[in-house]
Amino acid sequence: MEKFTNLTGVAAPLNLINVDTDMIIPKQYLKTIKRTGLGTALFSEMRYDDDGNEIDGFVLNKPAYRQAKILVAGENFGCGSSREHAPWALLDFGIRCVIAPSFADIFYNNCFKNGILPVALPQEDVDKLMDDAERGANAIITVDLENQRITGPDGGSITFELDPFRKHCLFHGLDDIGLSLEKSASIDAYEAKAEQARPWL
Repeated sequence: MEKFTNLTGVAAPLNLINVDTDMIIPKQYLKTIKRTGLGTALFSEMRYDDDGNEIDGFVLNKPAYRQAKILVAGENFGCGSSREHAPWALLDFGIRCVIAPSFADIFYNNCFKNGILPVALPQEDVDKLMDDAERGANAIITVDLENQRITGPDGGSITFELDPFRKHCLFHGLDDIGLSLEKSASIDAYEAKAEQARPWL
């Protein structure tokens, strides 16, 4: 998993509440178990019409936000079913941080396992960042994980809370497998000892 230390990029405003996982990645795209290739399907029912043409009004279709790395959204983001394809699609599009007043628990947990930082902030802070994000290509926001700080285009900053263990995993690029591999020396030592004690196994 790619490390998350500092992220600077355009923030896209998605001023909607209760954005569920079916909106993020519709069910017809769930057949794959690959984590790549889903970026084009992100928010597909809002991004494309029935003929597959882009809908001009949708935020990620606007030229200023096509390379967005941060998404500023409304409360209860990621609700609905527990599909891990939702963070996969966000990550494949290029979004590595989602900022909202609140998140659905399963989606929130899945973000950390896939290298995405979900930041929950008070509504007034999200409103300020949403306003910043409306600036289009000038909506450059920096997310500093180590110092748990978000800096807006005017230089103003907001701090955020984060569980230390989740922060450690993101900062060092550790998913569940990576965490296990950190203990590889101890695992190898145990296996060697077990083989000597029970050679018949």
